[in-house]
Amino acid sequence: MKALTKYEKGKGNVVLMEMPEPVCADNQVVLEVSCCGICGTDLHVYHDTFKNYPPVIMGHEFSGKVIDMGKNVKDVKPSDTFSVLGATAITCGVCSYCYSGEFMFCKNRRGMGHGVHGAFAKYAAARVDQLFPVPEGVSMEEAAMVEPLAAAVHAVCDIARFKIGDVVLVSGPGTMGLMSLKLLLAQGIKTIVAGTSEDNYRLDLAKKYGAARTVKVDKEDLAAVIEEETMGMGVDLALECAGAEGSVRNCMQSLRAQGRYVQVGHFGKDLTVPWDLIAFRQLKIHGSVGYNRDTWLQTFRILEQGNLNIKDIITHRFKLSEWEKGFELSEKKQAVKVLLYPD
Repeated sequence: MKALTKYEKGKGNVVLMEMPEPVCADNQVVLEVSCCGICGTDLHVYHDTFKNYPPVIMGHEFSGKVIDMGKNVKDVKPSDTFSVLGATAITCGVCSYCYSGEFMFCKNRRGMGHGVHGAFAKYAAARVDQLFPVPEGVSMEEAAMVEPLAAAVHAVCDIARFKIGDVVLVSGPGTMGLMSLKLLLAQGIKTIVAGTSEDNYRLDLAKKYGAARTVKVDKEDLAAVIEEETMGMGVDLALECAGAEGSVRNCMQSLRAQGRYVQVGHFGKDLTVPWDLIAFRQLKIHGSVGYNRDTWLQTFRILEQGNLNIKDIITHRFKLSEWEKGFELSEKKQAVKVLLYPD
C-alpha cells in the first residue's frame, strides 16, 4: 500500500512510498482509514524536531472501519467504526502512570505516526483498547478530530482554571488555539486571540467563531489591547498554543499578578523564559501534554451532546497523494485542520 513515510532521520526525508499492509496481532484489528488529520507533531517529525523512529508511517489523528481482527478480539465486528487513540500504541502497562490512565508519562510510551506505524495510509492496525466507537450522529471526519480535540479539552478543562467573568488570552490561532477558543466560548468565557500577520486567515476564523478581540501582535499593541479589555488588570489566564518564544513572553506579560499560564504549544528547542516576571507576579505555570483516558471519554460526551461545532475547524481536504499541499498550507498558516484521504 502507498503510505506517507519518514524513511530516515533528518529534516524532510518524508515520501509517499510502498509499505507492507498491516497484519493483525492476536489482540489487534486492522482498520480501513477513513481520513487522517495533519497535526503540528507531523510537521515536527518532518523537520526532525520531534523524536521519531524511522522508517515509520506518519499520521495519528484518524478514524476508520474494521476489516480484519486478531483471534483474541471480542465484541468487535467487521465494519464497526472507531476513532483511534494512537498515543498508546506502546506503553509498559504496569507503571503508576499507566495504572492511573496518565499514559502520556509512561517512559516506554511510543505513539502512532512517529513511534510506530500510523495512519497516513489505506490501512492501520490498533489494539482493541485503543478503539473508541463512533457515536450515532458523529461523522467520520469528526471522529478523526477527537485526538486534537481531546488535547484541547485536556488543556482547557483539565489543566486550566477559570471562572465566569474571567478574561482569557489564547496565543496562536492554529488547531489547538481555535479549539481552545471554542471550548472557552462554550463556557461563556471572554477570550482574546493573538497571532501575527501570517495568521490573518486563522484570526478571521477566530473572530467568526466569537472571539471578543483578535490581535496581530506585529501590527498592534497587545499590551494596550489587554489593558483596555481587562480594565488595566491583565488577563486571568493565558494559553500559549503557538509554540513560539515571542508568544510565551506576550502571554506572561499579559497576565495579571497571580494569573495562570498553560503551555500547550511545542517548541522543539530550548528557549529563554522571563523568570523574574514569573516570580514578581507570582504566576502559576502549568504544562499540558496530550490527554488521558478520562479526557477521551469526556471529549466523546462533548461531541455527542452536539453543542460544540468542530466541523468548521476542518478547512482543507486532500488525497494522500496530495500531502505536500496539505503540509505546505499548514506550515504557511493558510489552513487550520487539513484532512488527508487514502487515494
